[in-house]
Amino acid sequence: MQIAVLKERRAGETRVAASPDTVKKFVGLGAKVTVETGAGAASAFADKVFEEAGATIAPSAAAAAGAADMVFKIQKPMMAAEGADEVGYLKAGSILVAHLNALTEKPLMQALAAKGVTSFALELMPRISRAQAMDILSSQSNLAGYKAVVDAAATFGKAMPMMMTAAGTVAPARVLIFGAGVAGLQAIATAKRMGAVVYATDVRYATKEQVESLGGKFIVVDEEKMKAAQTAGGYAKEMDDDFKKKQAEAVHAEVLKADIVITTALIPGRAAPKLVTAEMVAGMKNGSVIVDLAAEAGGNVDGTVKDQVVTTANGVTILGHTNMAARLGRDASSLFARNILNFVTPMLEKGTAALKINWDDELVKGTLVTKDGAVVHPSLAG
Repeated sequence: MQIAVLKERRAGETRVAASPDTVKKFVGLGAKVTVETGAGAASAFADKVFEEAGATIAPSAAAAAGAADMVFKIQKPMMAAEGADEVGYLKAGSILVAHLNALTEKPLMQALAAKGVTSFALELMPRISRAQAMDILSSQSNLAGYKAVVDAAATFGKAMPMMMTAAGTVAPARVLIFGAGVAGLQAIATAKRMGAVVYATDVRYATKEQVESLGGKFIVVDEEKMKAAQTAGGYAKEMDDDFKKKQAEAVHAEVLKADIVITTALIPGRAAPKLVTAEMVAGMKNGSVIVDLAAEAGGNVDGTVKDQVVTTANGVTILGHTNMAARLGRDASSLFARNILNFVTPMLEKGTAALKINWDDELVKGTLVTKDGAVVHPSLAG
């Protein structure tokens, strides 16, 4: 089994899909690992440390992928129209493992199928207990939630905790978090550790206990609808207009009182719901900070601009970074690489690393997008 790890070429991407630790693990299983030169530079993994772990360094993506049976990437491969033909580097019959944005990138999925590539989209990993160690959305969202608070605190012109000094008392920052999924819960925990007073809202009532266990105060909108707002996979459902109106009214006052607002609401395969209106932003205090973790999907906040920091006329700063995990490249890479290792290891025979994929396994079926020249995932096929 020849595994290739390619350098990420998309703007702002610092991560790499392998770490020295996972390279060593794959080599121990009997695989040969090739890493494209410079693949880990942006995440502080030099070529030398990959070599020391047992990898071979390839001079280019084409050289790395050309002989590979399996290719690891962080982000979906680029197509020729994007400036680099990463799909063209892949050989027919090879296996691609990455975050493919499969539900919204149908032309790319069709191109991979036409190339004869078997592809696994890790963002489609079923949310079951057995898959937790393979869940890239959770591992990366954890870091994103942490970094959102750190960035907000760095931008905010006041202290986060209460401080009682001889010169007077400094009030604690008031933080409001939309969404109590993995990123939101980590943001709550981080903001509390930094001494802030934290409020949180989520359409799923089941998150109330988790929010309160971390020291946050949960905002209840419509208890009955909230109890029915979670899918079997643990995601939030799209809510009706009546609920959205009630939610807006319930949180409007909290937004106006907040020093920092962090939004994390995402719906797989769809545009992010608008939660903070232009009216709310206009009513916030001068110097307030908003971090919109849904910027890549259109944003939860009116006024968010992808990958830009915007300051409104009334002095509110809106951070619209679309790849927050990449701002912590080394740790994000290590966790993503471990997710890949946990997913791929059961597919390899120990000692020879020969493929032994169980096509009936629910984790395989849940993430498999292209196979045998066709797009096969149920959400995309047909």
